[in-house]
Amino acid sequence: QVQLVESGGGLVQAGGSLRLSCAASGRTFSSYSMGWFRQTAGTEREFVAAIRWTGDNRYYADSVKGRFTISRDNAKNTVYLQMNSLKPEDTAVYYCAATTGWGPGTSETAAYDFWGQGTQVTVSS
Repeated sequence: QVQLVESGGGLVQAGGSLRLSCAASGRTFSSYSMGWFRQTAGTEREFVAAIRWTGDNRYYADSVKGRFTISRDNAKNTVYLQMNSLKPEDTAVYYCAATTGWGPGTSETAAYDFWGQGTQVTVSS
Protein backbone atom coordinates (compact mmCIF):
# COMPACT_ATOMS: atom_id res chain seq x y z
CA GLN A 1 0.00 0.00 0.00
CA VAL A 2 1.01 3.57 -0.69
CA GLN A 3 -0.65 6.50 1.03
CA LEU A 4 -0.62 9.79 -0.82
CA VAL A 5 -1.40 13.22 0.62
CA GLU A 6 -1.57 16.31 -1.58
CA SER A 7 -1.05 19.87 -0.38
CA GLY A 8 -0.40 23.33 -1.78
CA GLY A 9 -3.71 24.08 -3.43
CA GLY A 10 -5.48 27.40 -3.02
CA LEU A 11 -6.82 30.49 -4.70
CA VAL A 12 -4.61 32.39 -7.13
CA GLN A 13 -5.15 35.05 -9.77
CA ALA A 14 -4.73 34.28 -13.45
CA GLY A 15 -1.08 34.47 -14.41
CA GLY A 16 0.05 33.42 -10.96
CA SER A 17 1.81 30.31 -9.73
CA LEU A 18 1.27 27.49 -7.27
CA ARG A 19 3.33 24.46 -6.30
CA LEU A 20 1.52 21.31 -5.36
CA SER A 21 3.18 18.63 -3.27
CA CYS A 22 2.28 14.99 -2.83
CA ALA A 23 3.83 13.17 0.10
CA ALA A 24 3.96 9.39 -0.07
CA SER A 25 4.24 6.85 2.70
CA GLY A 26 4.18 3.10 2.77
CA ARG A 27 6.07 1.02 0.26
CA THR A 28 9.17 2.21 -1.56
CA PHE A 29 8.33 5.52 -3.22
CA SER A 30 11.21 5.28 -5.68
CA SER A 31 9.63 2.16 -7.22
CA TYR A 32 6.58 4.11 -8.40
CA SER A 33 6.00 6.36 -11.33
CA MET A 34 3.83 9.27 -10.27
CA GLY A 35 1.12 11.21 -12.00
CA TRP A 36 -0.98 14.29 -11.49
CA PHE A 37 -4.59 14.43 -12.64
CA ARG A 38 -7.33 17.00 -12.25
CA GLN A 39 -11.10 16.95 -12.18
CA THR A 40 -13.93 19.44 -12.22
CA ALA A 41 -17.52 18.73 -11.22
CA GLY A 42 -19.34 16.64 -13.80
CA THR A 43 -16.26 15.77 -15.83
CA GLU A 44 -13.90 12.84 -16.01
CA ARG A 45 -10.54 12.95 -14.29
CA GLU A 46 -8.02 14.43 -16.70
CA PHE A 47 -4.33 13.64 -17.03
CA VAL A 48 -1.94 16.51 -16.31
CA ALA A 49 1.59 15.15 -15.97
CA ALA A 50 3.60 12.07 -15.06
CA ILE A 51 7.16 11.27 -14.06
CA ARG A 52 8.89 7.91 -14.25
CA TRP A 53 10.25 6.29 -11.08
CA THR A 54 13.79 7.11 -12.23
CA GLY A 55 12.91 10.79 -12.66
CA ASP A 56 14.41 10.89 -16.14
CA ASN A 57 11.18 10.73 -18.15
CA ARG A 58 8.34 13.22 -17.91
CA TYR A 59 5.11 13.43 -19.85
CA TYR A 60 2.64 16.33 -20.01
CA ALA A 61 -0.82 17.00 -21.32
CA ASP A 62 -0.77 19.46 -24.21
CA SER A 63 -2.92 21.87 -22.21
CA VAL A 64 -0.19 22.38 -19.58
CA LYS A 65 2.99 21.84 -21.58
CA GLY A 66 5.38 24.74 -21.10
CA ARG A 67 3.53 26.01 -18.01
CA PHE A 68 3.63 23.09 -15.56
CA THR A 69 6.63 21.10 -14.37
CA ILE A 70 6.54 17.78 -12.56
CA SER A 71 9.46 16.74 -10.39
CA ARG A 72 10.23 14.34 -7.59
CA ASP A 73 12.51 14.03 -4.60
CA ASN A 74 12.88 10.36 -3.75
CA ALA A 75 14.79 11.19 -0.56
CA LYS A 76 11.71 13.06 0.68
CA ASN A 77 9.14 10.67 -0.82
CA THR A 78 7.52 13.62 -2.51
CA VAL A 79 6.39 14.57 -6.00
CA TYR A 80 5.75 18.16 -7.00
CA LEU A 81 3.76 20.00 -9.62
CA GLN A 82 4.96 23.53 -10.27
CA MET A 83 2.19 25.45 -12.01
CA ASN A 84 3.01 28.75 -13.67
CA SER A 85 0.99 31.12 -15.86
CA LEU A 86 -2.20 29.73 -14.41
CA LYS A 87 -5.45 30.17 -16.27
CA PRO A 88 -9.06 30.04 -15.02
CA GLU A 89 -9.48 26.80 -16.94
CA ASP A 90 -6.85 25.21 -14.69
CA THR A 91 -9.37 25.40 -11.85
CA ALA A 92 -9.97 21.85 -10.59
CA VAL A 93 -9.31 19.39 -7.82
CA TYR A 94 -5.81 18.05 -8.39
CA TYR A 95 -4.95 14.46 -7.51
CA CYS A 96 -1.64 12.65 -7.36
CA ALA A 97 -1.43 8.96 -8.13
CA ALA A 98 1.12 6.15 -8.12
CA THR A 99 1.76 3.33 -10.55
CA THR A 100 4.37 0.62 -10.94
CA GLY A 101 4.23 0.92 -14.73
CA TRP A 102 5.38 3.34 -17.38
CA GLY A 103 4.35 3.36 -21.01
CA PRO A 104 1.66 4.45 -23.45
CA GLY A 105 -1.06 4.06 -20.82
CA THR A 106 0.58 6.37 -18.31
CA SER A 107 -1.97 9.10 -19.04
CA GLU A 108 -4.89 6.82 -18.22
CA THR A 109 -6.46 6.72 -14.75
CA ALA A 110 -6.73 2.94 -15.00
CA ALA A 111 -2.94 2.66 -14.98
CA TYR A 112 -2.69 3.95 -11.41
CA ASP A 113 -3.01 1.87 -8.29
CA PHE A 114 -3.07 4.48 -5.53
CA TRP A 115 -4.63 7.93 -5.28
CA GLY A 116 -4.55 10.86 -2.92
CA GLN A 117 -7.60 12.70 -1.64
CA GLY A 118 -7.09 15.76 -3.85
CA THR A 119 -6.39 19.45 -3.34
CA GLN A 120 -8.47 22.30 -4.75
CA VAL A 121 -6.89 24.81 -7.11
CA THR A 122 -8.95 27.85 -8.02
CA VAL A 123 -7.73 30.41 -10.55
CA SER A 124 -9.65 33.67 -10.66
CA SER A 125 -9.84 35.83 -13.76
